[in-house]
Amino acid sequence: MPIRIIPLTTPYFSQVIALGNHVHGDGYLDAEMMQQIASKGSKDGINANFVALDNERLIGFRLTYAPGSWTIDRWCTPASWDVPTEQLCYFKCNTVATEYRGQGVGGSLLRASITATQKQGAVGGLSHLWKQSPDNSAVGYFTRAGGRLIKEHPNRWNNNPDHPDYVCVLCGESCHCTACEMLLLY
Repeated sequence: MPIRIIPLTTPYFSQVIALGNHVHGDGYLDAEMMQQIASKGSKDGINANFVALDNERLIGFRLTYAPGSWTIDRWCTPASWDVPTEQLCYFKCNTVATEYRGQGVGGSLLRASITATQKQGAVGGLSHLWKQSPDNSAVGYFTRAGGRLIKEHPNRWNNNPDHPDYVCVLCGESCHCTACEMLLLY
């Protein structure tokens, strides 16, 4: 059976949390965050969050905030975007299980979110990609999809109030990884 991409629903939350924390580090996702993410991804009855399944095993996910449902923070450079913020979605996270990387799963998840956010009114999306991801795959796949680098933000996830219990898989409790702020226009 081929890999299926379907909208994220509540029954998959625990599997998304487990995979996210395994790949990114303990405390990256929790049940409360998943409720907030699901809410921010829905607009006009359209869900912008997706999971990838191999049979019934969750092998990846894409978390995306609908246009107008996310907040600009100090890690954002809106003067460099050339698009009004309310027309941009926010690509929060794309995660694929190790043994499925390099098979197009991440790109398929991204395309599903692009289609959904276009229906929500987005003309593009912003993301902060993990530069230190394995083989810098996060920045690589987003660049191949048409994303362009806006700015690098060192220490983006260090002492982040959105993830107070986060333990980076590379740095430990004091994360010094760099976020690449990137813009993808459709």
